[in-house]
Amino acid sequence: MYITVRLLNNFAKELTYAVPADLCSSIAQGAMVQVPLQKRLEAAIVVCINDPGITYPFKIRPIDSIYPFPADTTYHQFAAQISSFHQIDPLYILKRVKNFLAEKEDEDELELKLPEYEKIKEVVLTDEQEAAYQAVAKDIKDKIYQATVLHGVTGSGKTEVYKKLIASVLAADKSAMLLLPEVSLAVQFEKLLQAQMPNIEIFGFHSATTVKQKRILWQALLSNKPCLIIGVHLPIFLPIANLGIIIVDEEHDAGYQEKNHPKIHSRNAALLKASLLKIPVLLGSATPSISSLFNVESKKWRLLTLKNRFAGQFPSVQVVALSDKKERKNFWISSQLYSAIQHQLVKKEQTIIFLNRRGFSFFVQCTGCTFIFSCNNCSVSLTLHEDGRLICHYCNFVLPSYEICPDCKGKEFLNKGIGTQQVLAILQRLFPTAVIERADLDTTSKKKVWQQTLQNFYDKKIDILVGTQSISKGYHFPHVTLVGILWADVNLHFPMYNAAETTLQQLIQVAGRAGRQSNESRVIVQTMTPHALFNFINEQDYLKFYTSEIIKRQEVGYPPAKHIAEIEIRHNSQQIVEQDAQAIVDQLIDLAGEEVMVLGPVPAVIYRVQRTFCQKIFLKSMSRGMMMQLFSQLKKTPYASSLFFTIDPVA
Repeated sequence: MYITVRLLNNFAKELTYAVPADLCSSIAQGAMVQVPLQKRLEAAIVVCINDPGITYPFKIRPIDSIYPFPADTTYHQFAAQISSFHQIDPLYILKRVKNFLAEKEDEDELELKLPEYEKIKEVVLTDEQEAAYQAVAKDIKDKIYQATVLHGVTGSGKTEVYKKLIASVLAADKSAMLLLPEVSLAVQFEKLLQAQMPNIEIFGFHSATTVKQKRILWQALLSNKPCLIIGVHLPIFLPIANLGIIIVDEEHDAGYQEKNHPKIHSRNAALLKASLLKIPVLLGSATPSISSLFNVESKKWRLLTLKNRFAGQFPSVQVVALSDKKERKNFWISSQLYSAIQHQLVKKEQTIIFLNRRGFSFFVQCTGCTFIFSCNNCSVSLTLHEDGRLICHYCNFVLPSYEICPDCKGKEFLNKGIGTQQVLAILQRLFPTAVIERADLDTTSKKKVWQQTLQNFYDKKIDILVGTQSISKGYHFPHVTLVGILWADVNLHFPMYNAAETTLQQLIQVAGRAGRQSNESRVIVQTMTPHALFNFINEQDYLKFYTSEIIKRQEVGYPPAKHIAEIEIRHNSQQIVEQDAQAIVDQLIDLAGEEVMVLGPVPAVIYRVQRTFCQKIFLKSMSRGMMMQLFSQLKKTPYASSLFFTIDPVA
């Protein structure tokens, strides 16, 4: 028997090998094998089993062995569909699986000690939680694919529903997968569930998992051992023959989209995996994504709700507009927030000061009237570039310069923003006797310092904690009764179609850190500009926001009403990347019919990264398939620049 294989080491050509007689019965298309290449062994995938009538005029070397592979019969179909969707080599998925087995044991395990969890006796659910559990448990029993959105307010006990579902799946000799949007959250959940569910096998599978633990997990998959697998991106790529449910917590979070190409979105990949395996997928969030709620409204998915907090009460929310200079203690801290923090210190209760720096220095705002320079064509803010021009990153509209505010004729503009270090310094001047620290995982490489800061805050050794997105979700700080949000409207001006959605989600999530075990708590939301979005900051009004936002998306043709494909063009020569981008636009316009709109090219928000320049082109269409087909045709033309393709990017 002879087979054709492709190596998993990026060697592009197909090679032919013989199969020893004792392995013939075990070989199949899609099997992973080890083959000799010169003086070393390489991993390869069997592309096809050759016609037995073919003869070869030279000696064919035999394969060395067949890699043991879990008996997931849908795995190669899953890999093929993901690869087609992202227009990448189908071997990419298998490489991800192979690579972790070849890793060296030199990783540091990410340890998070807070808090010390008690062992669970029995999961006792409220009536709301029990109804949600029973609905999904029926899908598990019936062995059907069903996507369910679990819309549970912050502190409603979604985790309790997850735990009971996981326990019931493992009791039926199946495995479960739990996805979280950040590695730190995955580690926290891993430790929580290991303490509270000591009788089940739990594996973390993420960048903080040791190589030894990954290999133990692989052995469990080979033996079909029931287990719970927790992670962010990597678990999706595993072949799991006995998977019974996939749970995606914080399903709205942009962290599920990988930062590097191909930008595979773990939630979307989970939906595909579940549909092929015919198992339920549960998407939990206090702030479900607009696309998920659209699927609910379209009757494709089911909605379950948890409307009540498991403990504590919802905080009172106060919005303060800093456009009124009388409201300011200084430029960044309002009089109301200053007084509230003073009161907290007297009561010896804790405060979180939240700053979202994602929109940092990308837009220009008048300090007098808070006017933002925006694009009239695209409903997004104009982005400030190094040469002083303001550019729309969808349609390429350019404002050559800005000197005078068109609203108030002012000449002073805010275009540098503020970071956590500056906020820390301001608070230390205002409250010199308070213990104030910052926990900003985005800016520190010392994860243990960040972990210790969170531990100290949990232990009430810190009065005020300043942080960014890394403290806005998943963490339970029982003594926090005040959350102050600085520059809450900053993300509204980020040049993305979903800016309003991500802003509100972030605000509700961070506000949900307050009052989780308290009857009285406050959230003070500081904005530079009054905005209708802040009418929905109360958690119970989130679905009303969806009703308002989906109308706007439908009017301008943004996802999920229409689909957007992003094409990135990269080269280390600015001239070449600009020439290629324009040539690609011209080619796309020739290829595209009326069903696909071509926008661009435009420079990326961060135009140059690691000496590489980046231009972007956007496609709009009702059909993802048409855009995939267009890009597939585009790839046949050789360009000097590298091309990357993402459908419906969320960040």
